[in-house]
Amino acid sequence: MSEHDNEPIRGLPGYLPEGEHILWQGAPDWRVLARTALHVRWVGGYFVALAAWALASGVAGGESLGTVATGVGLTLAVGAVAVGLLTGYAWLAARSTVYTMTNKRFVLRHGVALSKCFNIPYRTIATARLKLASDGHGDIPLALADGAKIAYPHLWPHARPWRFVSPEPMMRALPDAAAVAERLSHQLQLASERPFVAEAVQPAPTRTRRPRPADGQPATA
Repeated sequence: MSEHDNEPIRGLPGYLPEGEHILWQGAPDWRVLARTALHVRWVGGYFVALAAWALASGVAGGESLGTVATGVGLTLAVGAVAVGLLTGYAWLAARSTVYTMTNKRFVLRHGVALSKCFNIPYRTIATARLKLASDGHGDIPLALADGAKIAYPHLWPHARPWRFVSPEPMMRALPDAAAVAERLSHQLQLASERPFVAEAVQPAPTRTRRPRPADGQPATA
């Protein structure tokens, strides 16, 4: 039995008052959450690099094949365990998270071991930003206004990275982030006419090579 089975409405701490209704509910994609929030690829690459270093240093030092293989194997095993734990946590975090938008507020319910629920009225949101990846997944951080603040550890991993002084709740790894951002933008405009800023992640521009001038023709700048 899950601790969330007793929720009167999924993702909400209680019944909605009269005049309030749910517009949208969603959750992170656990694979994207593992990659972007828990950096499993970086962790895996780090242990692969350590294993390569152990192999190179062992061969250069004249160690026996068995000793080198043992060192490399242990390093890769530890790396596999670390990646597995982070991936498992990402799955649990996504499974226990519900983002809810009503016509009055945004609600964040999350927590693997200890469930937490935050009610954020739209009028307390100063700005919202969309960080969109090329595959359609994206993040939407919410900057709070009027001195409202939620401690960073209480939000993580649903917090904008490196914003420790003024933490920003964030919907992470949304499968259809653009559509969610459009809906949120509409609600913010209705509530307070505060701006919504989109920050799309674009691929790095490719440099075009200028054609070489034909023989006898001057080159142009």
